[in-house]
Amino acid sequence: MFNAIVIDKDTAGYRADLTQLEEARLPVGDVSVRVAYSTLNYKDGLAITGKSPVVRQFPMVPGIDLAGTVESSAHPRFRPGEQVLLNGWGVGESHWGGLAQKARVQGDWLIHLPQAFTARQAMAIGTAGYTAMLCLIALERNGLRPGQGEVLVTGANGGVGSFAISLLARRGYSVIAATGRPEEADYLRQLGASQVIERAELSQPGRPLAKERWVAAIDSVGSHTLANACAGTAADGLVAACGLAQGMDFPASVAPFILRGVSLLGINSVTRPYQERVHAWERLAAELDLAHLELMIREVALGEAIEVAHELLAGTIRGRVVVDVNR
Repeated sequence: MFNAIVIDKDTAGYRADLTQLEEARLPVGDVSVRVAYSTLNYKDGLAITGKSPVVRQFPMVPGIDLAGTVESSAHPRFRPGEQVLLNGWGVGESHWGGLAQKARVQGDWLIHLPQAFTARQAMAIGTAGYTAMLCLIALERNGLRPGQGEVLVTGANGGVGSFAISLLARRGYSVIAATGRPEEADYLRQLGASQVIERAELSQPGRPLAKERWVAAIDSVGSHTLANACAGTAADGLVAACGLAQGMDFPASVAPFILRGVSLLGINSVTRPYQERVHAWERLAAELDLAHLELMIREVALGEAIEVAHELLAGTIRGRVVVDVNR
């Protein structure tokens, strides 16, 4: 038996509960993992609360990230006793995820835990930090370099935003952080933001083309915020879009793209090929400031994750929630 959060939907309604499961109920997979830590991401919050239909089948163990130790493996890349981590691949949506003490997954979804990180640190990073790094890689692949101008980060107090600020600043970029919680300005400056602006400047309907204020942006918010980020981007600038906290819509015009040559880069963190995932985590191991990481962490027990998921969607969580599944 092992402890897990289980989401179910039946005649009694939609619910998430902490319960015990038999190991025989684990889904099909070629690697079994003894989970040490998981996380709470925005998507996990949606799944646990039922605010959006992200869960594809029931019952479901949520948790799109996990880190732990291989217990058994039929996959050639992994052996029992090795430390591994997983981000994405529909885990927690269509395949049982990481908010449990045990997981059975496809080995192709896993990578080895970088030696630079403990399992706890890797889950403090999780999909949020991994996605922020994918955004940075995409921007730099398309020509962004320090010294060209300022870089906007929206959703700055969230997981992706916090990591984006830290990673950009560590690389020498000047960062503008947009937040709906101005009381957190000191935290954002500690991460490396050189300027903090109010979320309201970007979250309302804006003009098709605005004053050129930044050369690039990392947006985890979507909707009007993404539209305004594009509208305020300088000629030949870049915008990496990776989230939808404000909404899936994109109420924008083509003006930034055809009048300024702005490029909009979509970031899919869920199904990246193995080598791309390894590369992103190698860069995180080399570039992430671990002192900043500790500023972002709030650790909770598995039984607390359901309540904290509601806080996450309410926008009251700063940085990252790490879930110790064994307490």
